[in-house]
Amino acid sequence: MGALLGKFKKAVVGLPGGCYLGPRPIDQHIKGFEALGATVTNEQGAIYLRAEKLRGARIYLDVVSVGATINIMLAAVLAEGKTVIENAAKEPEIIDVATLLNNMGANIKGAGTDTIRIQGVEKLSGCKHAIIPDRIEAGTYMIIAAAAGDGVKIQNVIPDHLEGITAKLSEMGVPIEVSDDSIYIGEAKQLSKVDVKTYAYPGFATDLQQPMTALLTQAEGSGIVTDTVYSDRFKQIAELERMGGKFKQSGRSVVIYGKTPLKGTKVTATDLRAGAALIIAGLVAEGTTEILEIEHIERGYGNIVEKLTALGADIRKESGEPSIS
Repeated sequence: MGALLGKFKKAVVGLPGGCYLGPRPIDQHIKGFEALGATVTNEQGAIYLRAEKLRGARIYLDVVSVGATINIMLAAVLAEGKTVIENAAKEPEIIDVATLLNNMGANIKGAGTDTIRIQGVEKLSGCKHAIIPDRIEAGTYMIIAAAAGDGVKIQNVIPDHLEGITAKLSEMGVPIEVSDDSIYIGEAKQLSKVDVKTYAYPGFATDLQQPMTALLTQAEGSGIVTDTVYSDRFKQIAELERMGGKFKQSGRSVVIYGKTPLKGTKVTATDLRAGAALIIAGLVAEGTTEILEIEHIERGYGNIVEKLTALGADIRKESGEPSIS
């Protein structure tokens, strides 16, 4: 929405979808657009954005939001005057977008801090830009390697972006070697329980919470996982229980009782990261696991079946669904 509003001063965008993880309001996006001078209306299931002219403004985000921060940046780079975004998100993706926009001629300072300052410019030009590695995909493969690997090297990563998951895996007893652009996950003889609480970056990523619950079923002792970001991000629990996992959920927290042997069965990927958790469970479970609704998984992990097969996993797609032995 921000890019369309900045360039054309108007846009029509369908209401957002994606995985249901609890309330995901776009009020902070709208607040930012209105502060810049746009009129925002909801008409027949779509968001209409209109502005005769965008003018810089001081915008304080009531909650830290990656999407709102990026959307406001995209609109503000072509607004007249100066925009200040306070309580901005600090994720690496924010810095990457700012780097791209600056290479295109924008004037953005402070990306990666909680205050971003943008001086509007008249136009942007094309550029060549290399997108940063996907830290959530890399973190998921780190968890997979810890669960079922006997020595896996994950290349083309930025280790600084993975400090949260690296620290927790080390705490669990997983041997880890960090290089400039790769991380080696050694074979863990025994996993120790840990407690995990998700936060906005640089805290432990909420997107790795669900894969971690699958790994913790194989740890000695009872670990507690708390998700402070999304209130309803535990749909993997019911599916893992079908496989023999033992849990106790209360509000935003769940206790994972380990070590618990898992058995393969038919389960459903209710959302993207829940699907990743089920793949991890399937790799360590006895017998065959069949995962349904894999479209959730495939939109977040490119060629995951081929990558895991190359590592020696017995995983394949049958009639559009993956099967793991």
